[in-house]
Amino acid sequence: MTILWEPDEQVADTLAVALDPHTAVVTSAPVATRSVTGDEHAALLVIGPSADIDSAFGVAEAVRLERPEIGVILLRRRLDVTLLRDAAKAGVREVVSADDLSMLTDACRRSLELSARLGGTVAPIADGRVVTVFSAKGGCGKTTVSTNVAAYLASEGRRVLLVDLDLAFGDVAISLGIDPARTVGDLVTMAGHMDAAGLGTVLTTHSSGLDVLAAPKHPRDADAVHPALVAEVLRVARRQYELVVVDTPPAFTEHVLAAFDISDLVITLATLDIPAVKNLRLALETMDLLGLPQELRMVAINRADRSNGLSIGDVAAALHHNVECEIPDSNDVSAATNRGVPIVLQSPKNPVSAAMRTLATTRVLPLAPESGPGKRAGSSRSLFRRRAAEGSN
Repeated sequence: MTILWEPDEQVADTLAVALDPHTAVVTSAPVATRSVTGDEHAALLVIGPSADIDSAFGVAEAVRLERPEIGVILLRRRLDVTLLRDAAKAGVREVVSADDLSMLTDACRRSLELSARLGGTVAPIADGRVVTVFSAKGGCGKTTVSTNVAAYLASEGRRVLLVDLDLAFGDVAISLGIDPARTVGDLVTMAGHMDAAGLGTVLTTHSSGLDVLAAPKHPRDADAVHPALVAEVLRVARRQYELVVVDTPPAFTEHVLAAFDISDLVITLATLDIPAVKNLRLALETMDLLGLPQELRMVAINRADRSNGLSIGDVAAALHHNVECEIPDSNDVSAATNRGVPIVLQSPKNPVSAAMRTLATTRVLPLAPESGPGKRAGSSRSLFRRRAAEGSN
């Protein structure tokens, strides 16, 4: 099957004449990447001339890493040496003038023939699941949810990595009571050629069996971590772990968008207060604008104390979105955090622990995952590029 990524509907209709009659048309980088890398029947990706070029190269790189037997053809209205060089580096098989439909047809035929020959020798890799925990407002408990869910599943024998993406002020290490010798900042020199062995040299293992990639110890070191490095880390990690949990800062940074692009699930958090709910609504609306599909996200309410006058029904109505998880309030959570021990391990019978276990086993790493091995999202910069482009209009 051929996938055509072209944001302009009229251009897509024109290009479809030269493509397979069963071509699937998508309009964003995340959907393009998921369609290609998550569908075993996909054989070719054609990137239309209206697609952002940086996003196009990012998608091509993702396809080259995850489904190298699939060809990528890039259409541009103007060709030059720099474009051809950069396209080759990204893994694009052919670059074709957008005005030459006959050349496009020939390029597709050649690419499909090559993919058919490669298809019998390139086995798909069964990747793990990437789950990102996000809130647009600080203090909603992202780190609490991330550490407890990840530590619980690791204690149950699952192979789990927790990545602290709050690069300036991450609290994962202190919440788990660990003192990492190395952090994500130590991966900067491996950018572009990272492998599992390199990643392993900077991890710290918690007593639960959880592996942790800690944030830099000083905020000044955060600037050295490029969003492309985050994407590379997550792609390498998902090949080594059943689950990669990503803790985030309360902002739509480039690094967070890179994590969104690769995530199989984004857990959006709020508490039962009006400012948090307002920020969550704006966050969900922003995710809509960025092209992050609704089926890849869920809403969870943390510290759900209904005595403040708001109910879960009020929140669902305000968000126009179901609330799938409700985590109760408990002073024991803060006490456990101060001891550097996840409450799910320290007090298994606590209602908060029960809610964390339910979240972990029904949505984060279910026995029969809704998005199985190989499901993907977009390139490392695609959501950021979409956001910037839309903000300038």
